[in-house]
Amino acid sequence: MTGAAWADGASATGATAPSVDIHRSPSDAAAPSIQRGTPAGDDVLHLPVVIVGAGACGLTAALMLNDEQIDCVALERDAVPSGSTALSSGFVPAAGTRVQMAAGIVESPGDFAADIRDKTHGTAAEPLLQAYTEAIAPALDVLQARHGLTFELLDGFLYPGHRVRRMHALPERTGSALMGALQRAADATGAYVLTHSRVCELWCDEDDRITGVGYARPDGTLERLRCDALILACNGFGGNAAMVRELLPEMADAAFGGHTGNDGSAIAWGQALGARLADMGGYQGHGSWAVPQGALVSWAIMMAGGIQINAGGVRFHDETQGYSEAAVHVLQQPGGIAWNVFDAPLLALGREFPDFCEAERAGAVRGCATIEALAAVIGCDVAVLEATIDRSDRRALTAPFYAIKVTGALFHTQGGLDIDPDCRVLRTDGTPFPNLLAGGGAARGVSGNAVWGYLSGNGLLSAIAGGFIAARTAAALVAQGASTGDIR
Repeated sequence: MTGAAWADGASATGATAPSVDIHRSPSDAAAPSIQRGTPAGDDVLHLPVVIVGAGACGLTAALMLNDEQIDCVALERDAVPSGSTALSSGFVPAAGTRVQMAAGIVESPGDFAADIRDKTHGTAAEPLLQAYTEAIAPALDVLQARHGLTFELLDGFLYPGHRVRRMHALPERTGSALMGALQRAADATGAYVLTHSRVCELWCDEDDRITGVGYARPDGTLERLRCDALILACNGFGGNAAMVRELLPEMADAAFGGHTGNDGSAIAWGQALGARLADMGGYQGHGSWAVPQGALVSWAIMMAGGIQINAGGVRFHDETQGYSEAAVHVLQQPGGIAWNVFDAPLLALGREFPDFCEAERAGAVRGCATIEALAAVIGCDVAVLEATIDRSDRRALTAPFYAIKVTGALFHTQGGLDIDPDCRVLRTDGTPFPNLLAGGGAARGVSGNAVWGYLSGNGLLSAIAGGFIAARTAAALVAQGASTGDIR
């Protein structure tokens, strides 16, 4: 089976699905459709593995399966694969990569796991934590050596909770560059990605074995595929306003900085099938979302000595604890607003990051020659502001000052389908479904059940490590089915 089978965009079944709107609002996700049996018809194609979603998790899985010469397709709802990854900074934490060792840094996956364990106060799912921290370095090494992704280590500062330099990024330092590199790798290797394909049906038999999927095309036709294993890599629920209000009430009124594909589809399907959910209170927030520009501002400035001040001129939290929990602290301030305050050396640091440069070009950065000018921008009393800066336990800030007006934002959720260390989705009784896998935002992460458990980079850790592991498990299921003749 190759991509040529769909080269002309022809329907696999010719069925129509006029009720399916693939451009609907993510907060208005339709009820899940679970079909019993197996998609029928001689024109229904069969693939060993189907992947729902072509973000970092889905494309990593597709590349790994292609390396094993296992036919698969990643079904992507959008015109161009992007997902939460494209909106991120694209920084991936990993311990023990060739890049890290070349930089003279020697650490084990256990060292990395210890930092996550500390950040979550021991609440991260331990078997999954070990699986992800052990898988991420081999995954990045394969992506670099076999698929041309040129990772480098970030230098100059440490993100909250990381004891050593382990953040890997492409030279462009953006999530969109990471997605572009993954897509180019998929194109180069022949891994098939079918865009404009919104999965709206899951098919399963009486033994809860997934037998196929149905997906809507832009012209309203509904196409179906049969498969031997299914990987859900279709993001979380941050874009589903109803789910956020129910599960993350502290973020109900927060700006959403994530991808619209985070509509909770995987969770809805899981609930319909009888899957167990876990860590639904975990998520990645960000306390540095520029307003009104709607742009992410790098937390590197805060880690290097910047401070956050509210409308009254008062610093209100410890910025080094993490940008995720900072979102809650910022939203608790008057008007849900704060100001990032920094000086010229930190401005130069910020300009090393594309997201900061974009925010600056949009007019987010306000220059202030004196503390009086800074107080006027913030709208606070000069004496209060001066005392705040003088009493700060951070590095001394000196004029000229710079300020960015920010609010707290929700980026992506960290709770989802409960999975075992092989990324197999678990039923409510703890037993795994025969051939249903999940990774990335569709599954629980390793951030525990609260915002403060998120360690910088946990999202891309679970996406890439999850895709890597899910592909390995899917390959084993396909091989097992081939050896027993149980390929359907």
